[in-house]
This record gives sequence, C-alpha cells and structure tokens, in this order.
Amino acid sequence: MGILSLKDTDGDNEVAYNFHFPTSKKALIVFTRNPELGKCKTRLAKTIGDENALEVYKILLEHTAKIAEPVKADRYVFYSENIQNEDLWNTEHFRKKLQSGHNLGERMSHAFSDLFQNYYLKVIIIGSDILDLTTEVIDDAFNQLEHHDVVIGPAKDGGYYLLGMKTLESNIFEGKAWGTETVLQDTLKNLENKSVSLLEELNDIDTFEDIKDYPKLNKFTIKS
Repeated sequence: MGILSLKDTDGDNEVAYNFHFPTSKKALIVFTRNPELGKCKTRLAKTIGDENALEVYKILLEHTAKIAEPVKADRYVFYSENIQNEDLWNTEHFRKKLQSGHNLGERMSHAFSDLFQNYYLKVIIIGSDILDLTTEVIDDAFNQLEHHDVVIGPAKDGGYYLLGMKTLESNIFEGKAWGTETVLQDTLKNLENKSVSLLEELNDIDTFEDIKDYPKLNKFTIKS
C-alpha cells in the first residue's frame, strides 16, 4: 500500500503518523461527498425525497468503488466533509484525503496539486455518480495520456465525469460556473493550445430523468 507508520510520545499520549508514498507513477482521485441525509443528490431529492436520494447515492458509491479498485494506479478518495475510516473505501485499496477549497474548481485544483507534488506523472480524477463508468474507461484514459496532454470524459449534461493530465493546468479550474452546461465547453477553450483526448460521453446521475434507464434504480421511479 505504500504507507509508513511512525509513533511518537507526547507526554502520556502516543501519537501515530501515517506517511503515504507512491507505489505507481499513476494516481486515481475519486471525489466523493460524505453520504449524509439531506446533503446528497439534492436535485434528485426534490423528486424522490432525501432518504431515497441518499440510497441512490450509496448505490453510486458502491459502483464507483467496485470499478476503481482494479485500476492499476495508486487510488485516492477525497472526502467532502470528513475522512471515514470504516466505510466501503477499503484502506487496503484506497488512500484517504480531505478536499480543500471554497468551490469545486479550487478543490479539484488542490487535489491535483497535492498528488503532482508527490511525483506522480499521470493523475486522473473521477466523480462518484456515473453508473456507466467502467474500469476499462479509466484504463483507457491513462493510456490516452501517453500521447496527449489532457484527457476528458464528457458528461451529457455539459460537464465532465473524468479529467486527467500530466502537469497541472491550473487555469481550467478558474472562472467556471460549476454545475452548468457550459463547463466542458469553457474547459476546452482553456486547452486550445494543448493536446486533448475526449473519451465517450456518459450520463451522470443528478436528476429524476437521469435514473429512468437504469434497472437497479427502477424502484426509485415508481410512485406510491
């Protein structure tokens, strides 16, 4: 796993320090919200309620963990609120960090910067709400970085579900109306002088319309 644990004594208290070091030249970042009632999938919750929206999000998290685990890279989960030690993100496969920043752009920029400072040569970030995302898509994204500066997985709502690069392109995280249909278009404008590979377009789960075509989410589309 690449973790060095040291212990120090501070008076009567024993303090443990964990130091992660790279075991690969590649790093995968999973951005996730802590699954809390009323704070997940708020647009979806307007239609199916907070409890159902939370259940949907837990299904999405389980899918993301399942397809991320086989990826041959150091895998990091960046939590939105606080780091959970005992959850579905098994520490044998995932390293855990906390997001930092006032908006999505700042948080992503900080996460990329953090890992590039740890000498990774390829870093990819994915969200945790794409049921169509597969291990093969992520592997292909890493392969695309062999011949391109940036790789992007476009989402059907005008954003993106995956972003990868070999050096930090900090300008793409600035001046964006996050969560709107112009994010991908504006990001590509920032990258006009870079070589960009676009992956297949996938659907992320944000609204009631987004869940209708997935059998495992059918029960949430049935009104009592």
